[in-house]
Order: sequence, then structure tokens, then C-alpha cells
Amino acid sequence: MSVKAVFYHAGCPVCVAAEDSLAKAIDPARYQLEIVHLGEDKARIAEAERAGVKSVPALVLDGAPFHINFGASLSDLR
Repeated sequence: MSVKAVFYHAGCPVCVAAEDSLAKAIDPARYQLEIVHLGEDKARIAEAERAGVKSVPALVLDGAPFHINFGASLSDLR
């Protein structure tokens, strides 16, 4: 059974580097990874907020948010 993982980012260099590293590190047999570019899909900002995301890049793993680095706050993306 795979666990859902959602990686939220804004497309900045920090976010893109984190996405590249994460895509290589995540085991697809264990995690179902979805990449969400909030700069392109602003409709999902509210979803990220409900998941506990405060800034991007962030990974929500099995419902728990993990902030990887500070690239931009969600309020900056609105």
C-alpha cells in the first residue's frame, strides 16, 4: 500500500532543486507522489493551507506537512 505524498512549490530555484532531489529520493513503491506548482495552479493554495503548509517548498506526507526550506510564503503566492 502506498502513502500519498504531495509536494507543493512555486517554481523558484529553491523549489525546483527540492523537487528534483525529492523525485529521485522517493520510493514509488511506498509513496504516491504528486507535484503541485502553486504558481501555476493558484486554485490549490487553499488546499495547501488546509494541509498545514505555511511556505513552499513543502511536502505533505500522509497528512503531515514538512517544510523543506523557505522559498515563499503562501500569502506571497496569492
